[in-house]
Amino acid sequence: MAGLRVRHRRTVALDSVDLDLGPGVHGLLGPNGAGKTSLIRVLATVAAPTGGRVELLGDDVRDRRHRSAVRRRLGYLPQEFGYYPGFTVREFVAYVAWLKEMPAAQVPAAVERAVERVGLAERVDAKVKTLSGGMVRRVGIAQAIVNEPDVLLLDEPTAGLDPEQRVEFRALLRELGTATTVVVSTHLVEDVAAACTEVTLVEAGRIAYRGTPPALAELGESAGGAGDNPIERGYTAALRTHRAAALEEAALEEVAR
Repeated sequence: MAGLRVRHRRTVALDSVDLDLGPGVHGLLGPNGAGKTSLIRVLATVAAPTGGRVELLGDDVRDRRHRSAVRRRLGYLPQEFGYYPGFTVREFVAYVAWLKEMPAAQVPAAVERAVERVGLAERVDAKVKTLSGGMVRRVGIAQAIVNEPDVLLLDEPTAGLDPEQRVEFRALLRELGTATTVVVSTHLVEDVAAACTEVTLVEAGRIAYRGTPPALAELGESAGGAGDNPIERGYTAALRTHRAAALEEAALEEVAR
């Protein structure tokens, strides 16, 4: 993407964002309201950019003719995802596979595989409404991966998962990232440190930092940010540096007027 801009009424959610993502697990970090979800929604083709260019899997997502083909190759878990409570886990994941136009003959095995990967094989015939919040979140992950997507977009995927489930999920992310472009929006820096090959820090609609988790941790050690571990200190140091630069830029623009 180049020059991506997203505006919600009078609020600019993303401003001149340039980003190129390849295979691997890419973590999107940033404070609440920074623009992470807006970026994920544009990539998922559920929200249109106000300006700029966005290409996904070789197609321009603003071109309606290409959008359906792109969606068949996507997996998407929004922060709040809707489901039919009366469906069983099997029925719901199969329904999403049908929405993604998967060949009917492939769906049963794909559903079993996706449910197994998120640790819900024993509850595959339970109704979704009977599951705990953490289990429902895992159903959401299963529906996102049922079509073996080329691009997987996850918005706060570990919300509601207990510590053991989060460790298992990180292992799944690392496995998926070997051949898939995975984008994970989160505010949990430990998830980024454990699972991501690259991290992008978003602040006030702009890219504040981009690099590897070890590089971000090194920044924390050298710049002395606040936090309980190196990557948290790197996160706060990068935010502080970006905010200082933004203030300086704003002051120069004011002088120029």
